[in-house]
Amino acid sequence: MAWFVYLIECTDGSIYTGVAVDVAARYAVHASGKGARYTRSHPPARLLAQIAYPDRSSALKAEYRIKQLSAQEKRALCDAHSR
Repeated sequence: MAWFVYLIECTDGSIYTGVAVDVAARYAVHASGKGARYTRSHPPARLLAQIAYPDRSSALKAEYRIKQLSAQEKRALCDAHSR
């Protein structure tokens, strides 16, 4: 089963990064205000990207690396994965 790292642009322009098996369902939870603490105070505006990984471990490692990037670098990563 594939795991995904996903990036959400929030209404204030910030970018939230998370992992999930079902990105659409997880986004719906964030949008409903019941997701992560961050997205409760920074509501999601749109899904920027989802990147597939073969297992949870590799997805979590990728999530950590992505969280170290600047917002500009995260947007460039999203652009590269939307092609």
